[in-house]
Amino acid sequence: MLQIQAIDDLSPEVLKEQFRIARKPDYAAFVSEVQQLKSSEQGFSAQLTRLKRRLEEITEIDFFECPLRAKAEEVLYKAEHPTRTPTPKGRVSKMEYQARAWITRPRPGIDRVSSAWLIKRFVDPKATFRFANDPNAHPEAIPFDMYQADGFGHEGQNCTFETLCARFGTPDKKVRLIGHAIHDADLDDDKFGRTEGITINQILKGWAKQGIPDDELLRRGMDLIEGLYHSIA
Repeated sequence: MLQIQAIDDLSPEVLKEQFRIARKPDYAAFVSEVQQLKSSEQGFSAQLTRLKRRLEEITEIDFFECPLRAKAEEVLYKAEHPTRTPTPKGRVSKMEYQARAWITRPRPGIDRVSSAWLIKRFVDPKATFRFANDPNAHPEAIPFDMYQADGFGHEGQNCTFETLCARFGTPDKKVRLIGHAIHDADLDDDKFGRTEGITINQILKGWAKQGIPDDELLRRGMDLIEGLYHSIA
């Protein structure tokens, strides 16, 4: 057995980030290949099965959760459910979403935490939040950032936070700037060049590793987003 204490004096977090960077090309290639699939083409099912195995192979060596993993899982889910009717892209009324339950996946990260904050602060002040991998566990709840066509999620190049802003017409300039930070942290494409969300996401991951319950993790994350909101001039 060989135990290595350090490599070139790099910190553990720097080493972890190098592992994440190493997996980015794998996930990016996977996403590109899935997006080129057409459900109407012959052999679609076999191609999908092959890609599912490929994703399993990538995740097996993705030891420190590369940010692109969520995107890969999302595009694969959409490819597996090509016949579902997509969520309408138009604006929706806040009045139809009052005092509602909302549902998202367990262990909320930056996009889900910020989306919950946006919902609570600008859409539904009496909103309550539930966690499940299958939205059918709470059919009365509105799904957000889940891998399905219903509810609110990634649309085009937008993360869920940006989708909610667009669908509910949030005009606040500070919210739009937060949306840029969330986009960069969640999609890891440096589109807007903002780093605030990346830092918050790392904090959320640290809390998650401490075993903090989902509802407490969400509450703490929403407090961080609220602080970020007030810090913007």
